[in-house]
Amino acid sequence: MTLAFERPRPLPGTPANAVTRLLAGASFEVLVMSTQSTLGPDPIGLVRPGDQENLRRGVRYRMLAPDAARTAPRLSTRLAALSLAGASTRTVPRVPLDALVIDGTAVVLPAEGSGAAAFHLPGVVTSVVELFERVWPTAVPLQTAADREESTERERELLKLLSAGYTDAAAAENLGISVRTVRRTVADVMNRLGARSRFQAGAKAADRGWLSERAG
Repeated sequence: MTLAFERPRPLPGTPANAVTRLLAGASFEVLVMSTQSTLGPDPIGLVRPGDQENLRRGVRYRMLAPDAARTAPRLSTRLAALSLAGASTRTVPRVPLDALVIDGTAVVLPAEGSGAAAFHLPGVVTSVVELFERVWPTAVPLQTAADREESTERERELLKLLSAGYTDAAAAENLGISVRTVRRTVADVMNRLGARSRFQAGAKAADRGWLSERAG
């Protein structure tokens, strides 16, 4: 894939620290494509120090990894931890490009000599996002043991609060999460249940027993 739309902007400082600073400004979504199947210091790899904090703030993560990452020592554990925190990870036999896309406005790509470079021109961003979106539907979701449960404990608690009349803000405060995370979780549940409204999602969740008290 050739991206000849813009002169790259080498990131100041060490590449890892520079990417961490750039990711710290993410407000709604980070896309990750990595060709690597090992856990290493590469700033455009699958895992970075700031990812967990971004997920806690409600930033959505979609990650494309090689199939080999599923069983890679240490890396598979870190990916499972990110999945538990809310990241959506899928794998394919071969990832076509190493790249990070932040909020649909900036792309970080490998750069010879500097390690990584940022691109902000819409043409570059659009090209990388389009490549990601072509691969994403063909990739297989990475499932952890918790993912294989019908619903997570937090989802059940959130659904109970919303069914009891809590607003998104009140439910977020009760659960200690952001309003953005509440809305993202509800959207994920609606999609999983095939519901067209929150009311319908609540009804379907009740039918499945998600809102019932479980014996401890």
